[in-house]
Amino acid sequence: MIWKGLVNMLKVLLVDDEPFIVQGLSLLLDWEEEGCEIVATAQNGMEALTYLKTNKVDLIIADIKMPEMTGLELLETIRREQVSDAYFVILSGYSEFAYAQQAIHYSCMDYVLKPVEREVLTEIIRKAANMSATEIQQQEDKKQMERAYLARNVISLLLGKYDDINLEYVFKHMYLSSGVRYIDIQLADALNPEDVEDMEMRSRQRKLYQSCREFLKEDEEHCILDVSSEEDIYDVGLIYCDYMAAKNGCSEREYLEKLLNYLSLALKSKIVMLVGKKVVDIASISKSYGTACMLNSLQAFHDRKSIYFYEEEIQVNSGGILLCKAELDNLISCIEQNDKVRIHEAVDRLYEELRKMGAMGETVNLNINYLLFQLIHVATEQDDCVNQEEILHLISESSFEDGLMRGSKVHLARFACEYAEYLAQLRKNVSRGVLALIEQEVKDHFAENLTLRDLGQKYFINNAYLGQVFRKKYNQSFKDYLNNYRIEQAAQLLVRTDDKIYKIAEDVGYKNTDYFINKFIAAKGCTPSKFRKQSLDTQKV
Repeated sequence: MIWKGLVNMLKVLLVDDEPFIVQGLSLLLDWEEEGCEIVATAQNGMEALTYLKTNKVDLIIADIKMPEMTGLELLETIRREQVSDAYFVILSGYSEFAYAQQAIHYSCMDYVLKPVEREVLTEIIRKAANMSATEIQQQEDKKQMERAYLARNVISLLLGKYDDINLEYVFKHMYLSSGVRYIDIQLADALNPEDVEDMEMRSRQRKLYQSCREFLKEDEEHCILDVSSEEDIYDVGLIYCDYMAAKNGCSEREYLEKLLNYLSLALKSKIVMLVGKKVVDIASISKSYGTACMLNSLQAFHDRKSIYFYEEEIQVNSGGILLCKAELDNLISCIEQNDKVRIHEAVDRLYEELRKMGAMGETVNLNINYLLFQLIHVATEQDDCVNQEEILHLISESSFEDGLMRGSKVHLARFACEYAEYLAQLRKNVSRGVLALIEQEVKDHFAENLTLRDLGQKYFINNAYLGQVFRKKYNQSFKDYLNNYRIEQAAQLLVRTDDKIYKIAEDVGYKNTDYFINKFIAAKGCTPSKFRKQSLDTQKV
């Protein structure tokens, strides 16, 4: 009779018409110790074939001569009909070469003469286990390569730089439907990860990615890692289709809220979703991606939420909300020209028009959103290296985060003037000279609490943009550059002075000695004490 085991190990099926042979094989060695489980037995090839049609095993050990269907006939049948790709071992009392030759033709792993010895059986089991492990790893490697290639094609669509080959590949390898959105998923406390190490941020990003894939299950390929290549952006992209909510029997918002809750619990952190505009199909996904990027920039100008929908944040609703386009375009023109007098006049005209319309609440928000969208485009036109997703964060946090969206004319005028100055700096391409100033800042003040944000404010340049050009020149983040410089200074102090380790740590900017030691080991491959000893020993020689 066929029986099933419970432990998930290398699954083995024994097939022999003589019960004492099956019993003998079962007792010949400790199968569990060898990482195996006898999940079933069968008295002949036909009974085994019936079992294999509905159950998967990894290894089949079958007698060559049995009634109804022999072991060779079973092997031939499962290979021809593609019933099972399990490793197959033939047991036989016959030593004729013809049998072995026929077994090898159908991919038989081994041909063993009876009686089976413990050592021989153990060797076969271990060989099968090793082959299985190798195949599993090869399959996983192949899946990762296919996943990466699919992601690359999807990213081409998101950026709007694709052809029919990209589109065809995505259609072939991703289940899609109408009603498609790009959704950017972020860790809420990682929106400005200035004080968090790059490796830690990367680790958390990967956990976010894995958790998202676990929730999506069969739709896991809709989750994309590394959509953004920008400095300090550690997010995950999701290609949402309407069928996802439909098959779960819920609305789109309910589905996304379930995903949000799942991710929040998995990472023990607040999650933010930026839901781009819904488009007809995947071919138009770049439009949805662009609006999600805009939402990312506009977070700083809105009350903090967990989910931002493009339609709710940007679009004119059915209530007939009006846009003061002429006045807004005039204000944008004044900002581009950095004309402070005309900026104040343009702001006055905008608010006068809003007053005449009796505009309140959503109407004011709509007009401000239009202004911000256009200003982002203006900045990116000045310099294509500008980080569109972060460009407004510095100004929003330093001057008007609370006031602008409440409709304050004073805050809007202040913002417009400051943004005009910002655009003027971009035109001068301050990145050419500012990096030299940053280098000097590090040399002069490396022991102090230097941050890219503070330096950006000091030299009036967007910190995200500054981080971007910094990485482009030095091929590392500012945090890593500063840390490496501090470690080099510490190394010099270790050789030139007799100061204690904790004193040197403080002198180069580390308040925590253990943290300093870990960083030193990572950079130099040994502890500060060992480094000092090795350096002194070298000098003596």
